[in-house]
Amino acid sequence: MATLPPRAVVVTRETDYQRLLAVHATREQARFFLASRGQDIDELQRQHETFLAAVHEVRVGLPTDWRIARVGRDDLDRFLFAPEDVVIAVGQDGLVANLAKYLAGQPVLGVNPLPQINEGVLVPLAPADVAKLAPAAAAGAADLERRAMVHAVLEDGQSLRALNEVFVGHRSHQSARYVLTLGDKTERQSSSGVIVSTGTGTTGWARSIMTTMRRKVTLTPTDRALVFFVREAWPSRATGASLVASLLRGEQSLQIQSNMNDGGVVFADGIEQDRLAFGWGRTVTVGLDAATLNLVQRG
Repeated sequence: MATLPPRAVVVTRETDYQRLLAVHATREQARFFLASRGQDIDELQRQHETFLAAVHEVRVGLPTDWRIARVGRDDLDRFLFAPEDVVIAVGQDGLVANLAKYLAGQPVLGVNPLPQINEGVLVPLAPADVAKLAPAAAAGAADLERRAMVHAVLEDGQSLRALNEVFVGHRSHQSARYVLTLGDKTERQSSSGVIVSTGTGTTGWARSIMTTMRRKVTLTPTDRALVFFVREAWPSRATGASLVASLLRGEQSLQIQSNMNDGGVVFADGIEQDRLAFGWGRTVTVGLDAATLNLVQRG
């Protein structure tokens, strides 16, 4: 029986230049808008053209018999990835974080089209690397960095997955009220919310929390462990502030039961629009996800 050739899924997002044109309709109107604020559209256009050249180099570097699909970041929730796909993300680190929760172990090539601007932590590859590494990934021969992910599951089965962190709290600046349980320890709390972070996430939001709390946790992206922090826990007659930070290793999980009549939310990787409602009495369990982000390395 004949088998289909591998499929490369090229994931991108709109450039700043494209978003400007979408808002202002024409380049001249966009140029006038930026000029009136002392900004220059030419640099954004150069970055856009460099990005297009990178996408083109990726596509022509793929084997000629491969199937190729292209999907934008805004369409990820409607795209069906196949188990055998080789996924190629061309853009910023954040694009890979947005993408990770939709995957189930497929190899990901993170390609940095603008290394002079983008950090490149999750997009460490150059466009020219794809020609060699994509076939290796399809054959299961690529060097993979398996980054841990976190998942949050409500009692009714609704769930979220994240590469960086899960937030549990109130959607506004009001205090979040809940009961937190870790193992045999339980505490009723009022705080600015709870962050449960992977090793990848400890370089972002969680790092700023660690700095504020003067707590240092060393967690690598591939460690099968998480860390949680309670933001600004308020001690009172009814609420405590002793269970505010801890590692979660292996199968350990954190349970949080909402005491919020409205406004309670659970969201992942800072994307508030993609959230779970967390009203009074609901319980969320947060722990390590079984899947990892399999990020292809140069080797």
